[in-house]
Amino acid sequence: MEQYGDYLLRTAVLLLRDRQAAEEAVQDTFIQAFENIAQLRDGDKLRSWLTRIAVNRCRMRQRKWDWRHIFPMPRMDQHVNESVPAVDEMLGVHWREAEMIKSVQQLPYTYREVMTLYYYNELGVQEIAAQLQLNINTVKARLMRGRHKLRQIVVEKGESDA
Repeated sequence: MEQYGDYLLRTAVLLLRDRQAAEEAVQDTFIQAFENIAQLRDGDKLRSWLTRIAVNRCRMRQRKWDWRHIFPMPRMDQHVNESVPAVDEMLGVHWREAEMIKSVQQLPYTYREVMTLYYYNELGVQEIAAQLQLNINTVKARLMRGRHKLRQIVVEKGESDA
């Protein structure tokens, strides 16, 4: 739990846009993993197995509680390393990352899911396809459409901020 908890929580928060729901999904993930640990054939694949369970738990919550996501997500905790001399630059980077996360969270769930796994969890297209039980071309198409929609969101934000 200590080894993968933060990783799974970050993934769930990005997918669900609600920290409390994400914490519950991660808790459910560990419970399900504990109950079904005998199904894990290769101990080296524990991380991907847990990620798959977490993504499925997020999908279930997304279907069940979609109406709750009308409200914006509370900001994720961000820590700035104060020993870095260019604090202003680091703050700018964190701000841009936070803005990008907000933009990604505006994507429809199917695109947000693959974008999160690809960019934030750094999984390959084949790994995503295996975890989500999708065709590789479907994952590629969702990534392409997700990038396109994300570009539109960022451009619209830029125009509204100007």
